[in-house]
Amino acid sequence: MAASNSPSRGGRAPLARHGELRTRHPLVTMLAMLGVVLGIVGVSATGVAAYSVWDAAQAIGANAVVLDEEKALPPSLGAIEGGVNILLVGSDSCEGQDVALFPRCANDDSPGERNDVTMLVHISDEPRRVTVISFPRDMLVPIPSCPKEDGSGDYSAMSSQMINASYMYGGLACTVLTVEQLTGEEIHFAAAIRWTGVINMSDAIGGVDVCVAGDISDVHTGLNLTAGNHTLVGVEALQFLRIRHGIGDGSDLGRISNQQQFMSSMVRKLQSESVLANPGTLLNLAGTLISQVSQGQLVLSSGLTSPTLMVQIAMAVKDVPYEDIVFVQYPTEYAGGDGASRVIPVKDAAAALFAALAANQPLTLTGDASQGFGVEVTGEAVQPDTTATDEATGETPAAGETTAAETPVAEERVELPSTIAGQTAAQTTCTVPEG
Repeated sequence: MAASNSPSRGGRAPLARHGELRTRHPLVTMLAMLGVVLGIVGVSATGVAAYSVWDAAQAIGANAVVLDEEKALPPSLGAIEGGVNILLVGSDSCEGQDVALFPRCANDDSPGERNDVTMLVHISDEPRRVTVISFPRDMLVPIPSCPKEDGSGDYSAMSSQMINASYMYGGLACTVLTVEQLTGEEIHFAAAIRWTGVINMSDAIGGVDVCVAGDISDVHTGLNLTAGNHTLVGVEALQFLRIRHGIGDGSDLGRISNQQQFMSSMVRKLQSESVLANPGTLLNLAGTLISQVSQGQLVLSSGLTSPTLMVQIAMAVKDVPYEDIVFVQYPTEYAGGDGASRVIPVKDAAAALFAALAANQPLTLTGDASQGFGVEVTGEAVQPDTTATDEATGETPAAGETTAAETPVAEERVELPSTIAGQTAAQTTCTVPEG
């Protein structure tokens, strides 16, 4: 395996991109995409513009990324045993971005495109559970040999690079290979989104509620929030997701927990405020997703361009209990030495996490909500009651009849190692200002 300073494509070494001048963004979350997918479901169910949405969704397949040409796509969600793994990437590309919003793009201070946000979404077999695993961008990992995008050969493997360099060496497919090698998990589908895509998807969702424990003023992202609750849309939502210096200990670990607060709140909004039951909102979500693909702000792997399979994924997770929607950080420890911000994997703790996922066991978090002191737990969220009426018909279930949202039989929960930080959608958290 090549040394860690192996050249990238074009002979240019990857840039660390960890200085204060750097601006970055995270992904708008899997559940936002599932909201868009459910837009197709809801619109089709009501007959409102169903054909146009379905037809357009099929058309986006022309721009899809093939993760493995030798591997056939699963014909259905049920054909995938052991749960479904979806990799979601937030890239830092300046391509197609508004220079007024992102001045560094005018300066071209850091060329290339990196996966500064990397999340693995695991959707279990029945009973359905969702686990979202965030990988710190500064985590040092081996990067395998990745195929070049033009098919002219392969990039050299590297023994140790920050995980956010993988996208630069071979795009979405290379990041998939890197995470597969690290975790030992097969990734079935993947997607990547850029800055403008995050803004537009946030607008289409109608905003997400967040909590800030104290005033935040960050010159690096331009975000200014007073203590209290805020509903964030558009650019402000992106700034909140990107912020690092203004919260917790100023590290990427703190930023991950901030993103998890955003995602948890989004889950609760999608389930409790009837977002997924509003045909107009769903049509808007579906249309926004399709437009972001056509504008190059959203990239999907070939499997995710199938409307049928997208619908199956959405329907599999829409009624998962809050306590079984778990957001965790891949366990790490600081590497020490000159790379003060670099972290390395803690594989024994990670093995316990993936063993529990393989056995489809419910998870209990025993560690802190944030390794970077980015958030604090403030309370518990109440699961919306969806058993009163059947969502498809609007009718009250007959005596003895079950519904999809009925409480399952209690199972023994697995306590994860305390070195794994995170929160569930059942927990409400608040962002802690830096210092």
